[in-house]
Amino acid sequence: MMKATRLKTLVLMTMLLVLWACQDSSEQEATQVVQNNEAGFVAVFEKDLSNAIVTNEAWRYEGDELIADKDEMLWTQQDYDNFELKLEFKTGPETNSGVIVYVSDVNSWVQYSVEVQIADDHSEKWQNMGKTWQAGAIFGHKAASKSVINKPGEWNTMRVIAKDQIIDVTMNGEAINQIDLSQWTSAQTNPDGSQIPEWLSVPKAQLPTVGKIGFQGKHAGAPIVFRNIEVKEL
Repeated sequence: MMKATRLKTLVLMTMLLVLWACQDSSEQEATQVVQNNEAGFVAVFEKDLSNAIVTNEAWRYEGDELIADKDEMLWTQQDYDNFELKLEFKTGPETNSGVIVYVSDVNSWVQYSVEVQIADDHSEKWQNMGKTWQAGAIFGHKAASKSVINKPGEWNTMRVIAKDQIIDVTMNGEAINQIDLSQWTSAQTNPDGSQIPEWLSVPKAQLPTVGKIGFQGKHAGAPIVFRNIEVKEL
């Protein structure tokens, strides 16, 4: 009788330990979910792109990946003022793409926007380009402090915080650029004296600090893929 009682007690204690371990694991998983979903962020696009401006069926979702099939832009329908944008992207060999903010005219976006450059810095082509043409640069205006982009085929993270005329860029967890647009009063030369590409013909200081967010497509045939594109209005 004594042995049977001890056996029952041992079984009961074992069951309690298993239940406690399962509960602890569930709590840890729940905590991880909360940590991975930052408060205030929402998806930028619906999976059917019904809230986007897109032409010629140039973009599509395949699972969670937003893929550019053509050299066409993809725009938000909504305009954004102060905001934080976070996303992941993957390049291919010689990719030339970008995340475009403060787009006040989608038909003349090159002049009326600010582009955060995405490029395959590992390719000879982009290594030989000026620093303001490489990944993390404010295209044509301010180079990233260093190149931190991963090799083609590997995922990268990016955050862009836009507050009035200040834009901060973080890539793969490193703060690599900040621009104060109020200092860019010329369309010919940057504050450091370097030349601005002639097609960027409107001084950044004159741009409205509100507009659509855009993504550059399969430029010059080089692939670009995005995922987990989320925004938080500030």
